[in-house]
Amino acid sequence: MKEINGKMFKQMVLSGAIVLHNNHPEVDALNVFPVPDGDTGTNMSLTFNSGAEQVEKLADDTPIGDIAKTLSKGLLMGARGNSGVILSQIFRGVAKSLKGKETANVSELSDAFSSGAKVAYKAVMRPVEGTILTVIRESADAAAKYVQPDMEIEDWFSYFVKSAEKSLDNTPELLPVLKEVGVVDSGGAGLLLVLTGFMAALAGEVIEKVDNVGAASDVEIVQEEEKPYGYRVQFTLKIDDRKMNAFNLDGFINELKNLPGKNVDVAQKDNKVIGNVDTLKPGNALNTGLRFGEFTKVTVVNTEVSEEEKEEEIPMAPAKEMALISVAAGDGIKDMFLELNCDHVVSGGQTMNPATEDIVKAIKGVNAKHVIILPNNSNIVMTAQQAATVLEGEVDVVVLPTKTIPQGLSAAIMYNPEATLDENVDEMKEAIANVKTGQVTFAIKDTSIDGLEIKANNYMALCEKKIVACVPDKLEALKNVLSNLVDEDSEIVTLICGEDVTEEEQEAARSFIEENYEDVECEVHVGKQPVYSFIVGVE
Repeated sequence: MKEINGKMFKQMVLSGAIVLHNNHPEVDALNVFPVPDGDTGTNMSLTFNSGAEQVEKLADDTPIGDIAKTLSKGLLMGARGNSGVILSQIFRGVAKSLKGKETANVSELSDAFSSGAKVAYKAVMRPVEGTILTVIRESADAAAKYVQPDMEIEDWFSYFVKSAEKSLDNTPELLPVLKEVGVVDSGGAGLLLVLTGFMAALAGEVIEKVDNVGAASDVEIVQEEEKPYGYRVQFTLKIDDRKMNAFNLDGFINELKNLPGKNVDVAQKDNKVIGNVDTLKPGNALNTGLRFGEFTKVTVVNTEVSEEEKEEEIPMAPAKEMALISVAAGDGIKDMFLELNCDHVVSGGQTMNPATEDIVKAIKGVNAKHVIILPNNSNIVMTAQQAATVLEGEVDVVVLPTKTIPQGLSAAIMYNPEATLDENVDEMKEAIANVKTGQVTFAIKDTSIDGLEIKANNYMALCEKKIVACVPDKLEALKNVLSNLVDEDSEIVTLICGEDVTEEEQEAARSFIEENYEDVECEVHVGKQPVYSFIVGVE
């Protein structure tokens, strides 16, 4: 075909959403760090699906420019994580280029994706090559040079996708950490899936949406149907050969039910276990499986909020001059922020990044002239900044780029509702600069990073972004964190215990700190956070 109309572009969008959904666990598995977050593929799928849902509501005779505009708005509000925000910016650029058009020929389509690349680059403060940004730029540039007048769009798009594949394959050469771990960039892989779905629609292929946690007919299935609650943990678990004799399906199911867990749907065939469970404690669910082997797929989704509740606005608070919003996971950590004059805590963290819309609703709900946001996770900073952009001209929003919970707590301690915005921002920035962060979590796969061998099921000691040790015991990992962070200038150690930490382990950790670091003040809190057994802040 020589041009595409709104109906065809709508089909392309829906096809791209399905292909990304069907394959997002494979994108999750490309994440460099072996932390059980499964974020990139999940975030990109949720983001793109948010736009696709809006596009699906449009009539088939809607002009292509309006289809692109609707897609862009849906992606903007549904964007989760850095990968989701960048994906939304790519299609913001596409929509900008197609504005007002009834149809698009090959040159106009090529210009649209080139515009997408430019807008995405501008949205990132410090663009990194070897990422989704490189893939969209290089493929759009190559495809632009390939364009010929009156060229068939199918021919051009096929070349565009092949160029994206080539660029993706080259990402390890641009980003050393990808080469060391032996993977391509996950964000770029997610984008390629979307483009592959677009090309399938152009070719007239119909892609069916499939359940990533399906089971073969000859697999034993045990299922319990109840209303979902908490987090849905979907997984594929490969049982270690040495632990096959110790693994019992009925016992495993009972452990999941006792989390407590509902909607338990588990299947086993040979050494492969697939299924899902709804639980308030996703970290504990993952720990249950990791005792027996290695997860090859993990997805964690918040299912506690119904679709109807998602549409409701946060109750409007009385008008005020200034408000503080934080992002956190774990009831204990949320309470810590609320006790520090935080007006609202958005649910989210490593296992589930909030969408732009979640943060926009929170900003509107606190009803203040000036709003300070603490993202508390490097993968949420861009989403918070995008929320601020959405409300530009309505609310004065300042995003302090806190990348860890200890940074956020230190900033919140300095927050004074009676002070001016500038005074608060200056004090909070200084506090952020004076805190060091350590974390203990478990590895979900064998790998090697910075020359350190990582073994699945072992606990990793993380100091800032660097993994300093990987050991079988979580308390031993904590000791590694402390030895790397605490020095003669340290005055306060804040220890936040996760949902998998027992009272005995908590007391053992406290005793170790008090006995070995006598010159520091030790504060121990029960954070109940998933994924991270311990979070450590040192000031």
